[in-house]
Amino acid sequence: MTEVDLVERLVAHRTLGSAPLPQLQWLASRGVFHRFAAGEVLGIKGEMIPSLYVLLTGHVAIRVDRGSGRLQVIEWYGGDVTGFLPYSRLTGAPGTSTAEETTEVLALHRDHFPELISSCHELTALLVHVMLDRARRFTSADLQTEKLISLGRLSAGLAHELNNPASAVARSAEELSGCLFELEASALALGAAGLTSEQLGVLSEVRKRCSEPDPSVALGPMERADREDEVGDWMAGHGLRGELVEGVAETPLSLAELEGLARALGDEHLGHALRSLAATCQVRRLATEVRMAARRVHDLVKSVKGFAHMGQQASKKPVDIRQGLTDTLAVLRGKARQKSVSLTLEAADDLPLIDGFGGELNQVWQNLIDNAIDATPPEGHVSVSAARKDGGVVVRVTDDGPGVPEKLKDRIFEPFFTTKPQGEGTGLGLDIVRRLVRVHNGLIEVASRPGCTEFRVILPGT
Repeated sequence: MTEVDLVERLVAHRTLGSAPLPQLQWLASRGVFHRFAAGEVLGIKGEMIPSLYVLLTGHVAIRVDRGSGRLQVIEWYGGDVTGFLPYSRLTGAPGTSTAEETTEVLALHRDHFPELISSCHELTALLVHVMLDRARRFTSADLQTEKLISLGRLSAGLAHELNNPASAVARSAEELSGCLFELEASALALGAAGLTSEQLGVLSEVRKRCSEPDPSVALGPMERADREDEVGDWMAGHGLRGELVEGVAETPLSLAELEGLARALGDEHLGHALRSLAATCQVRRLATEVRMAARRVHDLVKSVKGFAHMGQQASKKPVDIRQGLTDTLAVLRGKARQKSVSLTLEAADDLPLIDGFGGELNQVWQNLIDNAIDATPPEGHVSVSAARKDGGVVVRVTDDGPGVPEKLKDRIFEPFFTTKPQGEGTGLGLDIVRRLVRVHNGLIEVASRPGCTEFRVILPGT
C-alpha cells in the first residue's frame, strides 16, 4: 500500500482523522502497514508492546487468564487505536491480543514517539485521550470480571445457607401432613367422648401450654431419654400404651400438670386427651419451624439485595456502612461456617453516613472479608469493626492467619498479583479494593505479622 493510500485511509479514520493533514502524513511515512490473518497474534501477555497500532479494518480482541480460563476483556475494530501509546506506563501486554478476522494495521514503532510528541501535538493529544479511555475500559472490565468471580464464590455459600432453611420447610411441611391427620382423629375421638364443660375447660387450659416454648428442644440425648422414661412410667401407671410416650414427652407439660389432667378427665378419656395434646403441640412446633425457616430465607434474600444494592441508581448517595457490613457478613457467613471460621462484627451505633456507591463499598468489604476467611485456618477468627474517625469511618478487617510476608507487602495491591494457587485467585481483588477506596476519597492501610493481619479502610464523612 502506498503512502498516499495510507494518508487517505488515515483521513477517514474514526479516531485520528481530525488531526492536521501534515501530522497524518508524518504518521503514514513512518508507520509500517501489516495485514494479520484471523487467529494471528499481535501481542502476548507480559511481553513488551513494540508499537502503536492504528486499526484500519478488522477486529482485534484481548484475552486474559484470571484463573478460570481465558476471558475476553476488551476488543477493537477498524477505526480504533491500540498497542503502546504515548505516556503509557504499561511495561508489558496485559493479555494476548489476537486478530478475530483479517485485520489491517498501520504500526508506529515506539522509537518514533519522541519525535511524535515534539512535532505532532494534536495527534499526540488524540492518542492520550485514547490511552485514558482505554484505562477506563480496562478498569471497568476488571471490576466486572471480579464481580462475576465474586458472585461465583458467594453462590456456593449462599446455596448452603439457603438449603438449610429450605430443607427445614420441606421436612416440617411433610411432617405436618401426618400430624394434622392425627389431630383430626383425636379431635373426633374427644368429641365422641362426651366431655363435660368443666373437663373441656381444663383441657383447653392445658392446651394453651402448647403455645409456650418447648423445653424439650434444649434437652440433650441423655436428658431426653430420662424425660421419656419419666413420662412412660407415669403413663403406665394410668394404663396407657407406650406408643404415645414420645409425643407426650415432647410437650412442655410437667408430670404435675399431666396428673392434674388425669384427675379432671379420668383414665377413661385421658388417652384421647393426651393424643390430642401431643398432636397439637407437634403441629404448633412444626408451624414455628416453618415460620422461622421462612424468616431465615427472607432475611438472607434481604441481605443479598442490600449487599448488591439492587434497583438503585449508580450515583453517589449517603451510605450506611453498618448496614453494608451486616449484609456482607450475612452473605459470607456460609463460607466461614463451612471452613469453621468464626465471623464477628462490632459497629458503633453512631457511625456517620458516607457519600458514595453502596454496591461498590460492599464490594470492598466482600473482597477484604473473603480474603481474610481464606487466610484464616480452621477454627480461626475473622473480626470486622467500624468506628468513627475524624468525622468519617474506619473499617478494620482482622484475621489470625499466617500474615503477609514482609517481602510481599508492597506487591499485594498490584494487579494480577496473587499468592493463591492457580485457579483460586485472579490477583485483582485488592487492586480493585484500592481503586474503589480511592473513588470514595478514602485510604487503605495494611498491618501484618504472623498470627494477625489487619486491613484498615478510612473513609471521609458526607
